[in-house]
Amino acid sequence: MKKQIVQTIAMHRKMLDNFETGCVKIIEKTAKTIISCIEKGGIIYICGNGGSAADAQHIAGELVGRFLRRRKALPAVAISTDTSVITSIANDYGFENIFAKQVEGLVKKQDCLWALSTSGSSSNVVKAAELAKKRGAKVIAFTGKKNSRLEKIADVCLCSENEKTFAVQEMHQLAYHIICGLVEQHFARGK
Repeated sequence: MKKQIVQTIAMHRKMLDNFETGCVKIIEKTAKTIISCIEKGGIIYICGNGGSAADAQHIAGELVGRFLRRRKALPAVAISTDTSVITSIANDYGFENIFAKQVEGLVKKQDCLWALSTSGSSSNVVKAAELAKKRGAKVIAFTGKKNSRLEKIADVCLCSENEKTFAVQEMHQLAYHIICGLVEQHFARGK
């Protein structure tokens, strides 16, 4: 057990070093993209599968509720949460359309789709991103594989490359917490 614990910590330490050297500008650009979207009256829509669906909910909660400060709610919706909508779309149109159909009905040019896929190739997430992009919305991608289908669509992409899904998601969580803090700080100041 001790060896496994030490190896996991060492893996994360290496990922953090890569994260610090490669992601600072991407995190800043992501925060600025979200701030710009909200200032233009847009909504942040967030989607992902499995653990990334949970992350989508987490991000929406941080933006609508609060991260660290009491402030006005920010417009964010996790489109991976409405089971009635998701299951009806999956039943009638197929699982690969559960997010794209919601993008079709909700996302407008001033909005932003924040798409999380550790593989960067989840068909339902990619289809949603493609449609959001066609509609003129900004697309933010969080992936775990470089040069993925999702990265090629996105306006900004944070890739935390690792073969272990849980490790990718942990880096994503660090990144989105920093982003939520930056966005909140901007709007809490009233700027």
